[in-house]
This record gives sequence, structure tokens and C-alpha cells, in this order.
Amino acid sequence: MKMNTDRFSLTVDEYLAETNVLFYLNDAVTQLLEHKEEYTQFGVVRYVAEYFTSVKNGNHVLFREFNYIKATPHNRVSFIHIFWKCFRQIGKNADLLAISEYSSLLQLLCPDFPVEMVQNTARIVLMEDAIDCLMSFSDFIYSFQIQFYYEEFVQSVSVIYQDLLSGKNPNTVIVPTSTSVEQLSSAASEEQETQKGVDSSIFSECIEALCERLKHKYPSTAAIKEVLRSSPQQSFHGFLMALAKHEGINQDIGALPNKSDLLIDPEMDQELERLIAQVAISPTSNSSSSAAGQKELSKKASPRKSLHQRKRIEMESDGSTEETDSSEN
Repeated sequence: MKMNTDRFSLTVDEYLAETNVLFYLNDAVTQLLEHKEEYTQFGVVRYVAEYFTSVKNGNHVLFREFNYIKATPHNRVSFIHIFWKCFRQIGKNADLLAISEYSSLLQLLCPDFPVEMVQNTARIVLMEDAIDCLMSFSDFIYSFQIQFYYEEFVQSVSVIYQDLLSGKNPNTVIVPTSTSVEQLSSAASEEQETQKGVDSSIFSECIEALCERLKHKYPSTAAIKEVLRSSPQQSFHGFLMALAKHEGINQDIGALPNKSDLLIDPEMDQELERLIAQVAISPTSNSSSSAAGQKELSKKASPRKSLHQRKRIEMESDGSTEETDSSEN
């Protein structure tokens, strides 16, 4: 987990708030109580140590519910990074996928991941009238990063954009609600009629005022101004696409490599080569044991998977997730 370099100058309350320690402690205790018998045998001290090791390494979000993976900035970064590591092979193969297919991939890692967020991501990449078109992995993942990591910011900006389109004063306190998904769709529909968008300078002023009061994460104001200065008028999804392509914003989030390195993962490639070498040394396999392994994998593919089981998941560069258990009988 990333730490503030000036963390030693923070008060106790500021440190706890910045690192979300209390959130993770609460979740660790909740998981322990829900699986008390299992973790008592496993060892409570060891369980707590491995829980926070998994948080530090970023694999704690695997197979967890959507409310958990979006609960903290670190969780969001971890989920984006894991999605990239699991499925970057799609980009290497130059495959183009539909919204439903990207939604299915996300739900392999988070079973209740909402399809609405995937649809909103597609609207950044595609025009509204081409929403059913296929998308490349690189286009999707950088747009998804903006939509997911900055979700509250994006929702609030959509409200500002609609107000500017309708001539209303957007300089009011904006509280995203459950209707935000509908508002994003509405903003896209409005753009069909007003393709040129809104005045960039006014849009910039409104977004800057939003950032001053927004309690959630948002892109740097310098990057926002840079994007909006590029054109006298800006559309909502054009603005989001520009944020998705901005290298500085991508580096600030820290979940994905630069676009030129998106399909490169030497560590994962070396692991794949090691596995292939093992297969080459032992080419024969027992079909019945293989079937048993598949059955065991299917049985364990659950969002309620215990921590020490999750920790053994290995992500291969072919886009699959495979799990082994050394305690297997």
C-alpha cells in the first residue's frame, strides 16, 4: 500500500484516515468471525499477518464483493492492477471484445461487479450510437481506470456538464446519488444533440470548484486544466477520454504501466516460461487427477473464498486464474 512520505508528521487520526487502517481491521475481524472454526485451526496470529500481507500485496480484493473492492483507493488500484495482470493476454492477442465480454471478465474477479460501470466505460471509448461495437483491451482498461477509480468525481462532473448544457448554475454542492448512472446515460444522449459540448473555460472553473469540496479522489487540477485548454469546447465523454489518455494521471493512480508497456510483464512471462518448462520435463499427466483438479478448482471458485486460499491464486499471462492448495489430500 502506498504511504505518504510525510506520514510521520501526521497526527494519529490523520494517519488512520489516510491509510484506512480501521477499515481493514474491521474487515479482518469480520472475516475471522465468519470463518471462526477454520481460522482458529489456521492460527489467529498467522491469519492477521497474512491478511495484512495480502492487503499490502494487493491480492486481497480477489473474489470480494463490489462494495469491498471500491471501499478504499488502495482497493480500487489493486483491482485495476489485478484485472490487467489477469487479462493482458487479450491485448497481446489483439482481441476485440464486446461490453458483455468485458463485464464477464470483471465478474470472474468480482462476482457482483455492476454491468452499468462497464457500459459507462464503453461510452467513454465509443460513441453512444456505436455502443455495441468491439473495444481493444488498451482502450477499455485505461477508460475503465478513470471510470472506476474516480467514480464519484465522474458522477459529479456529469451533473455539472448537464447543468451547463441546460443553462443552469452548476456552482452548487453536488452529491452523487443512485441516479448518477442514469445521469451519465442522459449526458451521453444530450451530446448527440450538442456534439460541440460546453465552453471549456467555464467547464474548467466549475470542475476546479468541485475539486475544492470533493472528499473523494480526483485527477490533479493541473491535468484537468491541461486537457480543457486543448479545445475551446469540450464534450463530457471527450473530456473523460482525454483523462484516460493522460500519462500523468495514469502515473498518479499507479495501477497500470504506461501504454507503451501495457502488454509487457516480465515477471509474469518468466513465471509462464517456468510452468511450461515444468510441463516439458513431465509431459505425462493423469487424466483422472486432472479432472479432480478441475472439480476442486470449480468448487473453490467462490466469492466467500477464505484468505489463505485466495493467497495461493496464481495469475498467468494467458488470462486465467489458477489455484492450488498444498494441503490437498
